[in-house]
Amino acid sequence: MIKNLYNYRELLKSNVKKEIRGKYKGSFLGVLWSFLNPLLQVAVYAIVFPYIMRVKTPNYLQYLIVGIIPWTFFTTVINQGMIAVRMNSGIIKKVYFPREILPISVALSGLVNFFISCIIILIFCIFGGLGLSWHLVLLPVFAVIQFFLTLGIVMALSAINIYIKDIEYIVQFIINMLFYGTPILYPTTLFPEKLRWILYVNPLTELVEAYRNIFMYHQLPDLLQTGYLVGITIVIFFIGLAIFRKLEKGFAEEV
Repeated sequence: MIKNLYNYRELLKSNVKKEIRGKYKGSFLGVLWSFLNPLLQVAVYAIVFPYIMRVKTPNYLQYLIVGIIPWTFFTTVINQGMIAVRMNSGIIKKVYFPREILPISVALSGLVNFFISCIIILIFCIFGGLGLSWHLVLLPVFAVIQFFLTLGIVMALSAINIYIKDIEYIVQFIINMLFYGTPILYPTTLFPEKLRWILYVNPLTELVEAYRNIFMYHQLPDLLQTGYLVGITIVIFFIGLAIFRKLEKGFAEEV
């Protein structure tokens, strides 16, 4: 796969550029929506949860933004990547190229947008009095882990979606449930200690907490949690790749 991607690197590069530019093509504010979307979400949750739901967390605004932006990266890549193969049915029928390029392009464009959106986190941390620390050097490490975790899921879903169209609706429901099963809006301490392990089965919990340690708490992410995160990322990535490889043989006939 690496050899194929290298041979078709120009196609991969142009696809990534197309994904980045095409997302907000025709809109007046363009790429600024990468900043505005998470900010608008944070504005709503910052009002609802502290004042209506009575969630008491120090630096809650920063707490929210550090959770929302990685979540936006995850959901954007899932939603766009899931339909990537089907949306390129015309070119799949006419030209050979490594089909993996389609979900990888979406995931890479999401990674670029994530790094751009991290500027918002830095601004909130600086002006919120939290400051910055050397732990920021770990940001690319966890961003790449999230990239491979999301890519594994996307490769599986984009391939299955060719054969089972209902998968889009099922996944959307799961994503909505997963949002509330990830400590984005609330701290894990709200859960009884005996049940807290349920949250930590979810790899996105490990990711969000790692980002908070890097940006907010200026400490190294928990080593055990990081090991679990890396392990489950490897498993999910290779399962997703295996499913994609198995099903791609019928893409031209099914799309």
